[in-house]
Order: sequence, then structure tokens, then C-alpha cells
Amino acid sequence: MQVNIQWYPGHMAKTKRELEENLAIVDMVLEVRDARIPVSSHNADLAKLVAKRPVVTILAKADLAESELTAAWVRSLENQGIPTVAMNLKSGHGLAELEKKIRALHRQVRERLQQRGRQSRSLRGMVIGVPNVGKSTLINRLAKRAVTKTGARPGVTRGKQWVRIGNWLQLLDIPGVLWPKFEDPATGFHLAVTGAISEDVFDYVKVGSLLAEILATDRPKALEHRFGLKTMPTEAGAAILEAIGRRRGLLLPGGHVDEEKAALLLLREFRQGLLGNFTWNIPPDF
Repeated sequence: MQVNIQWYPGHMAKTKRELEENLAIVDMVLEVRDARIPVSSHNADLAKLVAKRPVVTILAKADLAESELTAAWVRSLENQGIPTVAMNLKSGHGLAELEKKIRALHRQVRERLQQRGRQSRSLRGMVIGVPNVGKSTLINRLAKRAVTKTGARPGVTRGKQWVRIGNWLQLLDIPGVLWPKFEDPATGFHLAVTGAISEDVFDYVKVGSLLAEILATDRPKALEHRFGLKTMPTEAGAAILEAIGRRRGLLLPGGHVDEEKAALLLLREFRQGLLGNFTWNIPPDF
């Protein structure tokens, strides 16, 4: 089974234009990726735009990814000259290391200003990433207070806002941006199952079925532990969803399983890490 998902609403094109307009006044960029999908959550279009600015990459949601692979991704990106930090945004793990890297950039900016005979100022940064990857939560962590609105769904941030953090850092929070076309169907699937694409725009029964098939092949124990299911690698996703629905009592009148509710249940429990930790993109040198 394969699913082809595309999502590029008009507000994303507007956000991209705003990003270009504000790029001239920022000193650095914080790119937030999902540690489970460091490739699929990397917006190459934005990367080209910000290439002239120092970039620090944050692998967010590291608590939901496989730790060994996350460590390998950090090494791989660092070897490419990209300062990278893996973070658990819920607990704040990794925050001190990120602040250290940002302050190092601030020192560089201050030194350049002094060399030009100008006064020191706060560092200005822009936070970019796909929807629902944790950009606003990251800013709240850095600010050590709730200064931006967050939510477990894409599209919570709808407009840009500047956030001042102490007297040394200003961050521009912008809505999540995807790119006009996913060339690889796996990219759309990865973004959908991890929650970066609105459930209103894809067939979550098909996506849930494909996820079920992959779990039956690669992680059958996850289905057994979470739902009490004994699955076979060749088992169809629709049959697994039906079994999940019956286990959880998701029934329609007449005793038929509500496959939509079963698919949403599987997707949401997967996103919460209730089926274990997963990393979908493997580092090239792993």
C-alpha cells in the first residue's frame, strides 16, 4: 500500500514571503526538525533561503525517537558543520546545550559589531520548521515562561511574533511551513503519521492502515503489547485496524467497527509514543 499526501495551503506561501522579508534583520536561524524524521521534516526550500545565516538544528521530540539513531543523527549533522542539539521539549533536556550554542553565536555577533565600532545588541534569531514540530514550545523553553501559544496539532501558530528573551536574545516565531510538492510519497506519510499535516486533508484510514502494516512487519511486539494483537507480517492493515477497533470497543450500530475511529486511535497513540520509540529516517553513515 502507498499513500500520496500533499499539503501546501495559501498561508504557507505567505509565511515563506514573510520569512524572506525578515531574513535580512536576523543574525541566525534555529531550524527545528522532528528527531523521528530528520530528513522528512527538513524543509530544503527554507534551507536554501537561510543558507547565508548561521543555522543551529534542534532535533525535537527526541523522547519519541530511538536514542541510538538520534545520537547518530547529531554526529552526522555536526560532521556536516551544522551545530545540532537533540531535545526533549517536554522535560527541557538539551536546553542548556542549545543555550550554549546560541550564546557562542551571540559572542560572534558582538565581536563583529565591536570591530565595526558599533554598539553591542541582543542576538536576533528566526525559528523555522514544519508544522507541529515544537517551534513555539522551544521558544517557551528558552523564555522559561509561556510566551507563545502551543498545541498538539499543526497550524496553532498563524502569524509571526517577536519574542524577547532576557536582554540578550530576540526570536521571531513564524508558522510552520512545508514545501509545495513532496517528491517522495514516504515524506508525506512520515509527516502525516507524526502529526505535521492536518488530519483534515488526508485519508487517515489509509494512513492508519499503512502504519498498521508497517508495525506488523517491523514491530509486531508493539501491537501485541499495546492492543493484545498477534499479527503476521503479511497481514493487511485494514484487518489490523478492525482488530484494534474491536479491542477498544469502537463499534458502530450493528456491531461493525468504526474504522475511522480505529485509524485515528492508532495514529494518536503512535504520536504519543505509546507504541514505543521510532525513527523513520536512518542517518546516511549509520
